Formats: sequence, C-alpha cells, structure tokens
Amino acid sequence: MKSPAPERNITGGVDTHLDFHVAAVLDTNTARLLDTASFPATSDGYVELHAWLASFGTLETVGIESTGSYGAGLCRHLAAEGVPVIEVNRPDRSERRFNGKDDTIDAEAAARAVISGKATTIPKTGDGMIEAIRSLEIVYHSATKDRTRATNQFKALLITAPAGLREHLGAKTFRRQLELARRFNDSHPDPAEREIRYAFKDLARRIGFLDEQTGRLDERINTLTAKASPALVGISGVGPHVAAQLLATAGDNPGRLRSEAAFAKLCGACPIPASSGKTSRHRLNRGGDRRANRALFTIVLVRMRHDPRTRAYVARRTAEGKTRKEIMRCLKRFVAREIFHALTHPDPDIVTGPEIRHLRTQAGITLTALAVGLGRPPIHISRLERGLAHNTTLAKQARQWLNETP
Repeated sequence: MKSPAPERNITGGVDTHLDFHVAAVLDTNTARLLDTASFPATSDGYVELHAWLASFGTLETVGIESTGSYGAGLCRHLAAEGVPVIEVNRPDRSERRFNGKDDTIDAEAAARAVISGKATTIPKTGDGMIEAIRSLEIVYHSATKDRTRATNQFKALLITAPAGLREHLGAKTFRRQLELARRFNDSHPDPAEREIRYAFKDLARRIGFLDEQTGRLDERINTLTAKASPALVGISGVGPHVAAQLLATAGDNPGRLRSEAAFAKLCGACPIPASSGKTSRHRLNRGGDRRANRALFTIVLVRMRHDPRTRAYVARRTAEGKTRKEIMRCLKRFVAREIFHALTHPDPDIVTGPEIRHLRTQAGITLTALAVGLGRPPIHISRLERGLAHNTTLAKQARQWLNETP
C-alpha cells in the first residue's frame, strides 16, 4: 500500500463485475496512472477499495461503470462516505479497437473519462422509496406478461380440445370458463381428456393466482407513488404505473437532472439534429429510456381522448397540416417538461382527496351536488375522495367550487 500523499489530488476509476471490481487511480492534475488493483464485490471489498484509493492522496471523484447493476453496491457505499461518484459508459468501439480491452484498461478509461469531463452523469442513489417502487414495478410487469401468456395458452388449448369440452366451455365468457376449469375433476374415463382437463385446471388456477398478485401489487404501487410524489400522480393522464416508471427513470435523486431538456432526452422525447449543408432538419429520437417514452405516450394518448385543452391543440395542429404522429411527438415533449417540474420543483399547494371530503361534509354538500357543479361524473369525485384516483386539477377545481359555494 502506498504511503499517504494528501497534497496530491487523485481520481479513481472502477470497472465493475459480479464477483470483483477492478480499480485504477490517476493523478488528477497530470492524468498519470498511479496503480491498479482488484477487490471483491462485497461490503468488506468496498471498504478496502475506498481505503486503497484514499491512500494515494485526496480523493476527488470516482468514475464507475454499470452503476445501475454490478456497481450499484459500490456506488451506494462511496456516496454514503461522501465521495462524489460519476457514472461512466463503457468505451466506444473505436477506443476499444485502438487501446485494446481488459479490466484494467476499462478502469483506467473510466477515470480518464471523469478527468477529461467526458463523463458528467450523476448516478441514481438507489437507496430510497423510488428504488422500492421500481422493484415492485418489475414484479408487476413480469406478472402481467405471465398472465397474458397463460391466457393465450388457455385459449389455444380450447381450440384443439375434444368436441364435448370445447362446446361446454366455448359458449361461456372467459371469466366463466376459468371458474369452471378450476373445478374440473381428475376422474374422466378417457385418459387423454383427463390430462387435457388437468391442463385447463392448472392454467385457470395460475391465471387466478396472477390476478391476485397483480391486484396486490397494483394497490401497493398506487399507495407508494402517491406518497413519493403527489404532484406527479396528480397530473392529468398519470396513473400509478406511469408514475412508477417516470419516478424510476428520474431516480431517488431527481436533482441530478440538470434541465427539462436533459430529462426529455433521457426519455427519448427530444428531436435529434440531422442537418447537413443546406439541409436543415431533425430526426426522430430512438434512444433514451424506452419505458419512460412509453409512459409519456400513454399520458398523451389519455389526454388526446379526455383533456379539452389537448383536444383543442390536436385540432389546431391538424388544421395546420401536421400528422397525428407529429402532433404526438410535440405533446410528448410538452409533457416531459411538465413531468420534470413536477419531479424537481413540485407545487407545494397539493390538494388531496381527504381534504376535499372534509370540506364537502363540513359545508353540508352531497357528493352528487359537487359532481354536478364541476360537470363530472360522481364516480370521479368518489374515487378522488377515497384516494383511489389522483387528479390535482380536479382537486383544485373542487376546492375552489366548495370555497365559493355559499
């Protein structure tokens, strides 16, 4: 181990792996490589790596590859110790062809990317409520995919099932088919049909289990997203799963996003310049977080159907000759701006459903009267008051109407 040299500023770089991490340390002022070493990817290994880096001088910054996977544990440890961490992408192919490829070269390249200013991204902390929401959302998506797969298998088996079984189930609704299939017995005289009935029974029970699982996850995600960012879930068109995805994209530390333009690019919602010579144009951005892009698309789709302002905008832009796809891209860019401000600078005046219920009961006004006054179906007000739906605009309108009504 090197003797302490506190007067020297150093920068670290780490190439992360499943079982071990390779670290390199460079002099920040001269960019000279001082040493490299390998450490186990364990809690003790993180402590050793940090102490090894600090032994060369004053540790300024550490560049880490794969901060969202193999490097997540090390990233959290260094952040807890107060060490600035920068997320580094792997070297591009031209650099790898020129410099070669191994773990020490990648660790050195990570440190050089930080020193040169090429890498500036602050990684997600991954240690708060948003990380918990992301974990639940992963399980929810896998459960919905498994349910879709099981449903398709059930329907495909029904097509080729014996005539008597097909006719018995074919005329029923899918929900009724599942109820009957769950009660199939294993005592049919025909051995082939007996096993086919068992297959239907097993699939029906699997679909029922997945329905219960997605229901439980849906309820937890709805509660956690409303608690984590009430300003976000109150935006028109943002449901619990859309909110969960956008929160996961921003991370537990949304302040790392420098501007709404950066957030739009992260979501793949900004146009990419593609000009050359006398030609000035932009092309579609196919990069970024595609799940976040799909979340923006869902918000736009909901607003185009139900939001009066969005419908008026679509009509005006259509009259100008814009296509539906072009209009949706413009709307996604606008929504990205709105989402960014809700994540980084939320409105402190958030009206909740229980507050609306308290004001309404205090004034002696029925739920139906409030719904008529706002021109909304009573079920919308009921879901808002019970916390099953979140709509900041509707809640503020309801509060204003209640305060102005004598």
